[in-house]
Amino acid sequence: MMKPVPRLWIVISTTFAFCLFVLFQVHNSDLIRKNPQITHQVNNFFISIASSSHHQTLNLTKIANESDGNRAKQPEEERTDTCAGRYIYMHNLPSRFNDDIIKNCRTLIKWFDMCPFMVNSGLGPQVTESNNKTARILPVKTGSWYSTNQFLLAVIFRERMKHYKCLTNDSSLASAIYVPFYAGFDVSRHLWGYNTTVRDELGTKLGLWLRERPEWRKMYGRDHFFVTGRIAWDFRRGLDDDSEWGSKLMLLPEFANMTMLSIETTAWANEFAIPYPTYFHPKRFNEVLRWQRKMRNVKRRHLFSFVGAPRPKMNGSIRGEIIKQCLASHGKCKYLNCFVSGKECDNPVKIIEVFQHSVFCLQPPGDSYTRRSIFDSILAGCIPVFFHPGSGYNQYMWYFPKDYTKYSVYVPEKGMRNGTVSLMELLGRIDKRRISKMRNEVTKIIPKIIYTKPGLVGPEKIEDAFEIAVDRVLERVAMVKRMMEEGKNLQSEYSQNRDLKKLE
Repeated sequence: MMKPVPRLWIVISTTFAFCLFVLFQVHNSDLIRKNPQITHQVNNFFISIASSSHHQTLNLTKIANESDGNRAKQPEEERTDTCAGRYIYMHNLPSRFNDDIIKNCRTLIKWFDMCPFMVNSGLGPQVTESNNKTARILPVKTGSWYSTNQFLLAVIFRERMKHYKCLTNDSSLASAIYVPFYAGFDVSRHLWGYNTTVRDELGTKLGLWLRERPEWRKMYGRDHFFVTGRIAWDFRRGLDDDSEWGSKLMLLPEFANMTMLSIETTAWANEFAIPYPTYFHPKRFNEVLRWQRKMRNVKRRHLFSFVGAPRPKMNGSIRGEIIKQCLASHGKCKYLNCFVSGKECDNPVKIIEVFQHSVFCLQPPGDSYTRRSIFDSILAGCIPVFFHPGSGYNQYMWYFPKDYTKYSVYVPEKGMRNGTVSLMELLGRIDKRRISKMRNEVTKIIPKIIYTKPGLVGPEKIEDAFEIAVDRVLERVAMVKRMMEEGKNLQSEYSQNRDLKKLE
């Protein structure tokens, strides 16, 4: 027969269990962490366990009362909102302005099927380890490499915004308003065979929709921004002539007040260029560090390379001269002809392979000043060679160092046209020490020009192209708001004042 447990031990056990319960509650309210006084009281409470249950009950009551008082006295800085000044409100647009546009993906771009690239939230098909070359060139086992199309920026950006840590459903808290309009795909599906009325219709309807929203009246759209995966020239058609290119979206009064983020800007001050999407969408910061290390150390057997197609019918194009010099370089230059090898130029493994093995990558203008190849080459640690200020220096000012000599080489187009510049001689004269510094600077840019995978980034934040764009938009809106409050003229912030042809 078991002996009865003494009453004293019953009291002690009950009291101990009750103490654990109180500690759990105190811990949940963060009182122990934030209030040293409470910690001291709880410690004293344990010392008094052996005393009578009556006294313990009194102590518990005292602690609870004092806890309530200390909670009320918490310093204001301990309750600081980390998203203050960074909240963004995303308009819940009717689906005709975004999702309905990309449902019929085969009609988005004439002569090209965009449907295969719509998967994985716009990142495209995942690159898998199909052969030894793939494994050697790309670390595909991380699941962070995709066949991403250059026109999918608006879709990718919207998916990232859905996971933005300071996204709010309360527009009164917002410092900026995001408009998830797929303007690029709206205009691209109507570029051939449609009149100007059709091209402008949806943008005009969106402008009217926005004006009816309460958020519009706060700053009349000057705190609104949107993203497009096409160049800004596609949205500034000057004449209502069916033979003219593009839409007049940015000439509409509502959009003239907004900030547009696009892969290439015109000279207007309310447009800002952000990087074309590349193939690399990492989940963790460590992936970026490993890739940077690899790009610093990889051996490069070609002095320079060019990936692209000739432009024989384009007046003033220097591509013909570039290709001519590349083919005559006796192996110093690697040329990947995208007119002949179209499929290879859509292959991430092939593209990155060429750039990985090149010290310098030639980036002449194509159909417009900029090209996606700029960012593919930087991703591969290859030093870009520009021939026009509007290709990089006057475009991606949020992302590239102001001193362009740190990370790139500039060769004026004039020297290429008149044949007075030999690329092999010019690039061959650059000493190894300077090349090493430039390559190091290029690899520093890599995290800034990638778009990380939506919602799956690890604990260490990556300041990628999305984060930089959002920060700069918030800074711009705050500046415009101050100017409005001070009664200053806003024309300088919305008028044409940048010279894309000028090298500063």
